[in-house]
Amino acid sequence: MAIDTANASPAGHPDDRAIIGPGYTFGSVTEKISAIVLTRRVPRFWWVGFGIAFLLVMMLNYALAYLLLKGVGIWGINVPVGWGFAIVNFVWWIGIGHAGTLISAILLLLRQKWRTSINRFAEAMTLFAVACAGIFPLMHMGRPWFFYWLTPYPNTMGLWPQFRSPLVWDVFAVSTYATVSLLFWFVGLIPDLATLRDRTNNRVARVVYGILAMGWRGSARHWHRYETAYLILAGLATPLVVSVHTVVSFDFAVAIVPGWHSTIFPPYFVAGAIYSGFAMVLTLSIPIRYLYGLEDFITSRHLQNMGKIMLATGLMVAYGYGMEAFEAFYSGNPFIEYLQLNRMMGAFAPFYWALIFCNIITPQALWFRAVRTRPILLWCVAMVVNVGMWLERFVIVVVSLSRDYVPSSWGEYRGTVWDWATYIGTIGLFLCLVFLFVRFLPLISIFEMRTLLPEAHVPEAPLPAAAGTPVPQEVK
Repeated sequence: MAIDTANASPAGHPDDRAIIGPGYTFGSVTEKISAIVLTRRVPRFWWVGFGIAFLLVMMLNYALAYLLLKGVGIWGINVPVGWGFAIVNFVWWIGIGHAGTLISAILLLLRQKWRTSINRFAEAMTLFAVACAGIFPLMHMGRPWFFYWLTPYPNTMGLWPQFRSPLVWDVFAVSTYATVSLLFWFVGLIPDLATLRDRTNNRVARVVYGILAMGWRGSARHWHRYETAYLILAGLATPLVVSVHTVVSFDFAVAIVPGWHSTIFPPYFVAGAIYSGFAMVLTLSIPIRYLYGLEDFITSRHLQNMGKIMLATGLMVAYGYGMEAFEAFYSGNPFIEYLQLNRMMGAFAPFYWALIFCNIITPQALWFRAVRTRPILLWCVAMVVNVGMWLERFVIVVVSLSRDYVPSSWGEYRGTVWDWATYIGTIGLFLCLVFLFVRFLPLISIFEMRTLLPEAHVPEAPLPAAAGTPVPQEVK
């Protein structure tokens, strides 16, 4: 979509329909994005933010080292609640990683050009979230050095892996998702890595970017192969958006536990994953947009579109909550009915009503254009949704396990300081990776932003007719 008078106000400022500010050229777009990595001085806020995130990573390392020394008993899990923060945080992080693939793959196939400003760091966010998610089931195993038991290696006795275990399904689904997402992200980076290679004055950086650019020279053959590979990877990644969190939902849906054994879980979990993923994209993009002065690239239209998608998926999640309550009271099953009442009025009732407030009531503000066009308000809504989606996973896991079929097996669960240290530490790891990504790689796709400029859509001039060749007359 080229920026013309339909996309800019008479004063020359972009309006809500613009996906790039006016007045840019190929050179200015390249310079503005690459300067963040190559020539601009590292700002003070980057050092402060990275320092805080690095301290949280050190806390994570200490918590994991102590866990390996003492065992999973340092967590709050017990006999009735065998799954605690580990699975809650695993599902939460996997959900956050969904928006990157949705923005990059599905919106690419649908030819939505507004994705170009946000797809790069959304894809990176996917990889970082999956890396954080993988820590929890690995540590939850108790003996993580036997993780290879989950892989389909040749086994004469047929003991491992146990394909009826949802944990094995997760390994297949998440590893496939991570692999395709990594390839998709890296292939999209190749032209921009070549740009950084050619523009940097640092010899070491030139060598590193040159190796990563894999000999890119921008020839017609390179572009043809690039576009083919990128489209194939987009087609592979699209079904993964649905399949990965569907498989994660099977962790619960295949278990005969009140509140889990429900067919609504697969679509409900997929919608919730996209919901929380876009909330995290907004959580990151709004500060990045402000701190690096990228308001002309991440415009009001991007924020509005992401707000609308959050609103749509939030309504789907609200429908899932309503179906859970309807099923509980309409089914006549006393166990499921008691579970729903326990969620509403039991020991964990504050968590349930907090998630209703965060995930259903607060996002209704997105109906109003004034909220969607004000970055600070949109950022606040996104942060509330992030909290609400974590509470949702906590209620699903803990409340169901703490009140099972047999009252004598009931028990309470509270996360210990080590649960919180591990969880907050993974947030630090996620932010630390984001800071490094912003510092050393272009956070917005340079060549895709250039395709939005008017110069990229100038029609080719007709070739001059050869001597003696009759020129076709215009049809009257």
